Amino acid sequence: MFVFVYAALAALTLAAAVFGGWDASAAARAALAAWIVTMIAGYALIPFLRRRRLGQSIRADGPEAHLRKAGTPTAGGLVFLIGVTAAIAFSGPGDRVTRALLFIFLACGLLGLTDDVLKIRRRQNLGLRAWQKLAAEIVLAAVFAALAMYAGRGTAVLAPFIGLIDLQGFYPFFVILTVVAATNAVNLTDGLDGLAAGSMVFSACGGAGLCLLLGGGAFVSLPRPDGAAPLLFAAALAGGCLGFLWFNRFPAKVFMGDCGSLALGGALAGLMVMAGAELFLLPLGLVYVAETLSVILQVVSFKTRGKRVFRMAPLHHHFELGGWPEKKVVRLFWAAAAGGAALTWLLLLLTGHWLAGLNGG
Repeated sequence: MFVFVYAALAALTLAAAVFGGWDASAAARAALAAWIVTMIAGYALIPFLRRRRLGQSIRADGPEAHLRKAGTPTAGGLVFLIGVTAAIAFSGPGDRVTRALLFIFLACGLLGLTDDVLKIRRRQNLGLRAWQKLAAEIVLAAVFAALAMYAGRGTAVLAPFIGLIDLQGFYPFFVILTVVAATNAVNLTDGLDGLAAGSMVFSACGGAGLCLLLGGGAFVSLPRPDGAAPLLFAAALAGGCLGFLWFNRFPAKVFMGDCGSLALGGALAGLMVMAGAELFLLPLGLVYVAETLSVILQVVSFKTRGKRVFRMAPLHHHFELGGWPEKKVVRLFWAAAAGGAALTWLLLLLTGHWLAGLNGG
C-alpha cells in the first residue's frame, strides 16, 4: 500500500514538472530534485551510520514496544538536509530570501546534530541540556529574524479575517517565538516511525499551496519578499521528506534524530515567516500543535491535580498505550496533517475573499 501511494505521488510530481504552469513546474522540479538526491544520500549514508554503530538510545520510561528499536541508526536527518539543500542550490533563485530560509533550516539541523552526537557518545537519551538547546534556538531565531527583515519581509502579519497587523518593534520577538515553538513542536512529534516525516510532507505541500494562493490579487498588498523562493523551498522540503520516508517508514531503517526534527521545525517556521503568513502555521501545523498541547496539559494536570489527562504524552503515545498498532497511529496523524493543510487553504481562501470584498474587488 505504501509503495502504491509513494509511486502515485512521484508520478504526480513528475507530471506537474512537465506539464504544469511556470510556478507549479518550478516547484515540482525542486521537489523532484530533493526527492532524488535524498534517496541517493539515504542509500549512501544509512549503511555508514549502521557500520559506525551510531544507534538510537530509547527512553526507559517510554512504551515497552519501543525497546526493540534500540540501536537503529539515528541522525538520519542529514539525508534530507543534503537533499533539500542540493535542490535549492540547483533550482533556487539564490537571493536573500533563499539564504535566510537555508540558514534557519541548516542551523537548526546543526544544533540537532550536536544533540544527537552527545546522545550517541553518552549511550543514553540525554544530549544537550534543555536550557542549552532553548538558548541556542533563541539565538538562531533572532539571527533569522534579522535576515528576514534584511530580505524585505517587513513587520506586518496577516491575520485570518482581520487583515494586516503591523507588529513593528515586536515583530522580531514574534519570529523568535514562532521558530522556537515550531522546532520544539516537531521535535515532540518525532516519536514513531514515519510520523514526523510523513506529517511534514503534507505540511510542506500545504505550505507550497499557501504560497501559490498568496500570489493572488487579494494579497497583493501583503508585505512579503517578492520571488518564488518560499514556494520552491516548500516544494523541496516536501520532496526531501518524501524521500526520507522511504527509509523511515515502519519498520524504520533510520531515525531522523534531533538533527532532522529541529531542522524541519525551523524550516516550516521559516517558510511561513518568509511567506508572510505566520498565524496560518497553527492550522497548517495541526498535528504539531496537538502534540505540544498534549504535553502541556499533561504536565499542568499532573502538577496541579496529581492526575494525568493522557496515558502518556505526547499524544501519539496515548494511542499506542490504548492498544493501537504503531502504523495505525501514524496513518491517523498523517490524515490529520492533510486535514490541517486543507483547513489552511480554506481559511486563506476565505480571508482572500474577505479582503477582496473590503477593497471592492
